[in-house]
Amino acid sequence: MHVICATHIYMANLTLSVDDDLLSRARVRAAEQGTSVNAVVRELITGFAATDRVDSARRRLVALSISSIAGSGGRSPT
Repeated sequence: MHVICATHIYMANLTLSVDDDLLSRARVRAAEQGTSVNAVVRELITGFAATDRVDSARRRLVALSISSIAGSGGRSPT
């Protein structure tokens, strides 16, 4: 949850349990890419959460498209 203040964005903390070796390798790879494991996980979660919204928008667009074609009486949109 983000709470936006005039000068701060407050973020919730998340605790994960991962294998020590996995975390070590992730830290090395993140450092090689000039980032952090925290930033990588935040980006992945952001994309994961956004997928629902994109899929929902896509379904609404397809439904609208179908209803628009159905309401055209079979005429081509010219």
